[in-house]
Amino acid sequence: MIPQTQMTKDMPCRPIMGAKTSLRVMLIDDDAFQRTVIGRTLSKTLSMDVVEASDGRQALDLIADDPTGFDLIVCDLDMPVMDGLAFIRHLGPIAGRARLLLLSGCDTSLLGSALAMCRAYGVEPLGALQKPVSALALAPLLEQLEPKQSNAPASRPQRPKPELDEILAAARKNEFEAHFQPKACASSGRIVSAEALARWRHPRFGVLPPYPYFIGQLERSGNIDEITDVMLRQAAGACREWQEHGQDLSVSVNLSQRLLQEDLGLAERISEIADHAGLHPSRLILEVTETAAATDIGPILENLARLRMRGFELSIDDFGTGYSSLEQLSRVAFTELKIDRSFVCQMLARSDSRTIIASSIDMARSLGIRTVAEGVESEAEWALLKQLGCDEIQGHLMGRPMPAKEFLHFVRDSNR
Repeated sequence: MIPQTQMTKDMPCRPIMGAKTSLRVMLIDDDAFQRTVIGRTLSKTLSMDVVEASDGRQALDLIADDPTGFDLIVCDLDMPVMDGLAFIRHLGPIAGRARLLLLSGCDTSLLGSALAMCRAYGVEPLGALQKPVSALALAPLLEQLEPKQSNAPASRPQRPKPELDEILAAARKNEFEAHFQPKACASSGRIVSAEALARWRHPRFGVLPPYPYFIGQLERSGNIDEITDVMLRQAAGACREWQEHGQDLSVSVNLSQRLLQEDLGLAERISEIADHAGLHPSRLILEVTETAAATDIGPILENLARLRMRGFELSIDDFGTGYSSLEQLSRVAFTELKIDRSFVCQMLARSDSRTIIASSIDMARSLGIRTVAEGVESEAEWALLKQLGCDEIQGHLMGRPMPAKEFLHFVRDSNR
């Protein structure tokens, strides 16, 4: 069980970083006083190295000249020379690992549009907040960030973006592995499932996440099956091992649009992987992005229908971020609906996000579909989702992605 405590607006924010951790942060605002205020507010929760810029153009120049990159970019929307919207457009190809936090005095609906624009341009948004910003509002967002260790050796090499040949060679050498992030029952906190997330155990640079290091290159080159088969085999094998140790869990694996569109033998191959692992199909959840489900191509719908016929669960991921969410639920037999983190991270501050989440949960319940909220980072978010009737929650509050054996120990401890 994950411990539950009461959280009120009067509670002080606790620092989420130790003294030995630090994040690279860029603050972009044309008002120097505002940059100072935001920096002080961030420092209450975060240990950080800060670079400042007065507009988007200056920020892009600083990013281009900085080989170490940034973990967090905090950007105002309304600025001269280059405003925040234009900055987002230019940031897409060079964002790297940076998460983008939008701050503005604009209406919340405009902030929501800006967040949607981030995703469209390939920028990973951390969230959006109205000014003035409090440390309490920032804390649950900042807890999503992965700090760098400042006590790491100074000689540690920078992590370059690998070429496709190196990625394919890593697949042949079995350097890719699945890490598992827990999904918990919203009402009890008990771990009931996990999502398999790809990691590259690089011999020089340590564990690398999929973005920007390998998933994009594999997708564009038509080699995404190299990593998908690895994830499916490792996830099925790990889930079967958890069951043998008394943990009756399910596991989720993401399927790419390219595979669904081009591989009509996909359902057969996944069935063979599950059979080889001795895993019942109902314990394997196959996640499909809403964009992929929306693609009006016969092979995708055929693959999804065939997978359901074989007993696999289907999950529609990032629900609410596409263009025709309701249509996807009517033409694909989904068993799970994942509420996108962009709504979850704003639901405490924005009534429209709460309404969207509540409506999604009610609709899914009426259709007999399980709901999972992604990106849950605070107990206050958990409490509200539980109140709204969400079935499962996933996020750093429940646990970060971890290797299979570590996940087994984690589940045993959590589910006592």
